[in-house]
Amino acid sequence: MPKETVAEQFVGILARAGVRRLYGVVGDSLNPVVDAVRRSPAIDWVQVRHEEAAAFAAGAEAQLTGKLAACAGSCGPGNLHLINGLYDAHRSMAPVLALASHIPGGEIGTGFFQETHPDQLFRECSHYCELISSPRQMPRVLRTGIQHAIGRGGVSVVVLPGDVAGEPAPGRASEHSLVTARPSVRPGDAEIDAFARMVDEADKVTLFCGSGTAGAHEEVMRFAERVKAPVGHALRGKEWIQYDNPYDVGMSGLLGYGAAYEATHECDLLILLGTDFPYNAFLPDDGKTVQVDVRPEHLGRRAALDLAVWGDVRETLRCLTPRVRVKNSRKFLDKMLAKHADALEGVVKAYTRKVEKHTPIHPEYVASVLDEEADDDAVFTVDTGMNNVWAARYLTPNGRRRVIGSFTHGSMANALPQAIGAQFLDRGRQVVSMSGDGGFAMLMGDFLTLVQYGLPVKVVLFDNSSLGMVELEMMVGGLPAYGTTNRNPDFAAIATAAGAYGVRVEKPKHVRGALRDAFRHKGPALVDVVTDPNALSIPPKITADMVGGFALSAGRMVLEGGVGRMVQMARSNLRNIPRP
Repeated sequence: MPKETVAEQFVGILARAGVRRLYGVVGDSLNPVVDAVRRSPAIDWVQVRHEEAAAFAAGAEAQLTGKLAACAGSCGPGNLHLINGLYDAHRSMAPVLALASHIPGGEIGTGFFQETHPDQLFRECSHYCELISSPRQMPRVLRTGIQHAIGRGGVSVVVLPGDVAGEPAPGRASEHSLVTARPSVRPGDAEIDAFARMVDEADKVTLFCGSGTAGAHEEVMRFAERVKAPVGHALRGKEWIQYDNPYDVGMSGLLGYGAAYEATHECDLLILLGTDFPYNAFLPDDGKTVQVDVRPEHLGRRAALDLAVWGDVRETLRCLTPRVRVKNSRKFLDKMLAKHADALEGVVKAYTRKVEKHTPIHPEYVASVLDEEADDDAVFTVDTGMNNVWAARYLTPNGRRRVIGSFTHGSMANALPQAIGAQFLDRGRQVVSMSGDGGFAMLMGDFLTLVQYGLPVKVVLFDNSSLGMVELEMMVGGLPAYGTTNRNPDFAAIATAAGAYGVRVEKPKHVRGALRDAFRHKGPALVDVVTDPNALSIPPKITADMVGGFALSAGRMVLEGGVGRMVQMARSNLRNIPRP
């Protein structure tokens, strides 16, 4: 019986860690591992058209499951293509193991063909990055990488020369216990007591929530009720905290809406829950601030803190809530709820005026109809740029839907490859890629991956022939838009030629029917919607510097943003305010 190779041992350890797919592009130094996957009943090889797509797909799978996912690239240029998707996965705290295949070990350091130094290149976007130099080293290095990715939440990179991968393993790898999930982290009693005193001393408390509130919806609502606090959120907190939330005051930041900005600035105590919100210009610089985060390196790096609490949100609130006194006054909460409803009512008028007759089509209208037609448990992957705005303002969370995007790294072209990873997890679950024309064109080759594997991803293409967010940035900076226009083909025709379902929509009355037809189609589909390039978005708070660069007259063509069904929720919350 042939002796087990290092590559076979590598694949076996990945399988025992729960990896079911290895995304990548085959080639030279990677071939021994790919052949081992071919012969493995536990892991499938997913052939993408670009390694960047492999990393994005693995990252999306890891974000949706919380479990380890994996991708691979061949030596030199192959694994270099992984880096952008790995940055995104790492900054999203997605547990991903990346195999960076390498040139023959004896040639390292000689300027050999395709030589790079991946053990150095990937250090900034990983918790662990090590080169395997001998077969004896491999099992422990791979297991250590797996523990780092799962335990710390992020990327590990294992660099494996192709010749080492093909060598006989020194012995069958012994069974080894691996972590499968991260533990709960509870703050100490001293921190909880200090936290409770600050809450009790404050008259007006506001909660601002991020992705760290995942799994803590009930605890956040219970605490908000006890202290009568308005609840705002960052973009990554939307899917976890906005639904079934009678204290919702919207979102702050560049894509924000509603009264979240006012609520965070008019309170006595701002509590940041599981958020590494990067835009400190939208955070107050006076008043008291407490931050709760499971990663201590996040504490205080965005705002000056009066108290830093190291713990996960769910366990922290479970400890804190019984210790704080019930606040009876709803004055501040009701004021913010009223402001929130008023803000949403105002922008709805701009959105609804003749929107169903406007050509080119308002992208807000497309997003609103998409929200209504998509499944209640759909997974949305969202391109960076204006699609982030439409997703933030129109996709209605319900505790079952998921929204994945490059919300921290901010990369273009993320939505399509992330949809690949999401759909491989469950072919029966609806996956919708909200793509911009710029992002879609950048990695358009991996639309062929959908066709090759028959993945029923639905690509809804917001086709405004421009880089809309970049245009807005230029205008705010007082610069004329330049280099932002795309000359686009008929993307629906390209989809049809590739063997998928494609339809082009140029009139708003056809939007709903086109989406329904695409959703009914059993395989991959693309809906190419020609949208208005003048439909931009402005932040909820405009500074004097912004106004200086962005003429108010131009503001007439800038939609402050409708908000879809969120206004209905705001109205409902407003009705719940006790009347004197």
